[in-house]
Amino acid sequence: MPLKLGLFSMTTGPCSHPDGAARVARAAEAAGFESLWGGEHVVLPDPQAPPSPLGPGDRIVDPIVALTFLAAHTSRIRLGTGIIILPQRNPLVLAKELATLDVMSNGRLIFGVGVGYLEPEFRALGAPFEERGRVTDEYLAAIRAIWTEAAPAYRGRFAAFERVQAHPQPVQKPTPPIVIGGHTRAAFRRAVQQGHGWYGFALDATRRRRPAASTAYARQRPPSRGRPTCRRSRSACPRGDGSTSPPPKRSPRSACTGSS
Repeated sequence: MPLKLGLFSMTTGPCSHPDGAARVARAAEAAGFESLWGGEHVVLPDPQAPPSPLGPGDRIVDPIVALTFLAAHTSRIRLGTGIIILPQRNPLVLAKELATLDVMSNGRLIFGVGVGYLEPEFRALGAPFEERGRVTDEYLAAIRAIWTEAAPAYRGRFAAFERVQAHPQPVQKPTPPIVIGGHTRAAFRRAVQQGHGWYGFALDATRRRRPAASTAYARQRPPSRGRPTCRRSRSACPRGDGSTSPPPKRSPRSACTGSS
């Protein structure tokens, strides 16, 4: 498998400004980078509280809006949400926004998701922190249903709908690539069973061994989406964070991202 390089941190620092983001995106595409990635935090604790890596005044723009803006300034490079904190979102609203991005970018979306780790952020948004893993599983199923089914319907504890339609659907069929973030056994299992790949963050050689061992464990259970694959990603603009768990105190600027 050829090595593909992506640039992370397109939603923070200099890339949280339109001129900086557009310049970096165009330069990355011209240099042959495969993808651009942007993470999110809707709100940040004030005052800053562990494990938040960002201060309350740090800039971080919405990844879907930012990537749509970057789609208009590029023509080939792929656009990855790295990551969206899925249990904080409404699944049908998110599905509409992502489908629109995929359509407007002519099929360049990579859908990266995670469960999140900042309890104050969940509390401020009224989202259930302790059940975020279960919510994520249901929301992924609900999004797949609205994207792929002729008569979309889903009934779960946290999401339920029927007799509705949402068009346009994504250009990429049956769905855009879905990559799962996180450094827990549950995250690795979710990547194998529900995703096309795994999104790692702030990894050095030692920290890569645990994901490899855990994904091997997860593959012992029947996968639903095939074996995860991995890309290398490089930070383009400093002072950003797209992880789904707190980064280590010393972290390299590279990240391993997964996609099909």
